[in-house]
Amino acid sequence: MKLTNRRAKRDYKIIDIFEAGIALIGFEVKSIKDGRGDLTSSFVRIRNSEAWLVGANIPQYGGTTNAEYDPLRTRKLLLHKEEIISLGTKTHQEHLTLVPISLYTRGRLVKAKIALAKGKREYEKREAKRRKDIERDVERELKNS
Repeated sequence: MKLTNRRAKRDYKIIDIFEAGIALIGFEVKSIKDGRGDLTSSFVRIRNSEAWLVGANIPQYGGTTNAEYDPLRTRKLLLHKEEIISLGTKTHQEHLTLVPISLYTRGRLVKAKIALAKGKREYEKREAKRRKDIERDVERELKNS
């Protein structure tokens, strides 16, 4: 199953994409495989030479009961040390952000696809939407004629 962050491509210009493992509790894996979760307001933060996924909402799996479980808890991302150092320097020097694009399963593992991205301004979002609408109209005209 795959959870995607649809707002990431709309709100950010994606520069580079990385794949990372993610440290989860057992029933969180079941919840992701069920297709439940939300990445829209989440981001990646690098602290103390470790990468953390902040704000991802992974609800508790249906059959489990844990009163202390926090679905918005911070989760550790598993990357190589060189990748973490590289991402940390790029985010600080070039004023970029790290945004999760998707969570997906590969075999029995859960992976996170994160992107090094630069935020778009409002006029850039409008221009991208306008270009997309024009392309759609051209395709429709070519298909009809």
